Amino acid sequence: MKFKMQDKQNQLIERISNKHLVIGVDIAQHIHVARAVNFRGIIVGDPLSFENNEEGFDRLLNWINKLKTTKGFDKTLVGMEPTGHYWLNLSKWLYEQNIEVVTVNPHLVKRNKENRDNSQSKSDKKDALVIADMVKNGYYSFLRPTSEAFEKLRVLMANRDMTVKRFVSAVNQINRWVDIVFPELRQVFKDVKGKGAIATLRLFPTPLEISSMKAQDIVDGWKSTMQRHAGLKKAQLLIVLAKQSVGTHQALDAYKLHLEQLIEEFDLATAQLERVEQEVTCVLKQITFAKKLLSIKGVSEIALAGILGEAGDLSRFAHGSSLLRHAGLHLVEASSGKWKGQIVLSKRGRSRLRRFLYLATMSLVMNNPEFKELHSYNVNVKKMKKMKSIMKLINKFARIIVGIARNNEAYCPDKVKPITPVAA
Repeated sequence: MKFKMQDKQNQLIERISNKHLVIGVDIAQHIHVARAVNFRGIIVGDPLSFENNEEGFDRLLNWINKLKTTKGFDKTLVGMEPTGHYWLNLSKWLYEQNIEVVTVNPHLVKRNKENRDNSQSKSDKKDALVIADMVKNGYYSFLRPTSEAFEKLRVLMANRDMTVKRFVSAVNQINRWVDIVFPELRQVFKDVKGKGAIATLRLFPTPLEISSMKAQDIVDGWKSTMQRHAGLKKAQLLIVLAKQSVGTHQALDAYKLHLEQLIEEFDLATAQLERVEQEVTCVLKQITFAKKLLSIKGVSEIALAGILGEAGDLSRFAHGSSLLRHAGLHLVEASSGKWKGQIVLSKRGRSRLRRFLYLATMSLVMNNPEFKELHSYNVNVKKMKKMKSIMKLINKFARIIVGIARNNEAYCPDKVKPITPVAA
């Protein structure tokens, strides 16, 4: 269904007729609770508690069918909070049973708890009823079922985020180790995570070992692990610095063990990142419009995979603004009477999608001639602040990628360039 933003709430309410049985489900790890109301909010039937397994799901379906038969309902609409990952199996199972599933915002559920009983009390049965009331009032969002390729991207990119955190943590701890044991190493290798520095730390980590070695022995060690090594001069400099090192001389055995484990973690995270990124490349080849989006100079495979993994099939969005709303990048205003508050981003949406849209746009501003020109025009001619220009370009980027996905068109640079006023 296509919505005009000003009519969205009305259209969501109008979808629910007197033939709808509206179900609210309070999601938990083991036991879910369901409540039912009609389109006016009148409670239908008794509450149902059911397990988070196939037997429990069958009980829910039988309960729904019984209520539909006895009360004369033809359609079912099930609403639930997207709580952690516990709701995923139930939502997919209901979708396979041809039952429409929608989600409600947990923030709004918290705000609507006192609407029915004017009480701050909280229970699973009450929460399920609050969710059902919100659905019949139109405070819900549609689920966007995605194909396997998009779900793969979502899982792979979530996995990549966790691996990157471990990789960064390992690098930070290696830097700390170098600061304590051999700070002079940075005079030879600027980047501690570079191949030369890692090879040195792997073969002869402490200054005590290096100071007792010959330069040629160090070079031979480098040759055993690298095709291109630092050379004899740097090996000689390394020995000189090791003899003058101010690093600690105590507990070197413990420090060496710690470094070995850090390098193992670094190697594991590096290998896992390479494998995940190879999988991402393979999955992107299965998506029809991905090649057209990658033809935009400045859009990387990782950024695109992050966007598609969180947003799903871009061709299902009616407009780029819908994608921004899905990410929480739409604007909100707080004003009353003569007082006008600041217009800010809502940030009620998918945080990972916001991050990848921002990173992709920053890459475009640095590498894409059209976006670079647009940013320069916004800052120098329109006198915008740089961040305001970036946010405006995120909006434009969202419209471009949704348009390419919907229309299956190639990227056209001429349509992106700024329209400069013609002198009279």
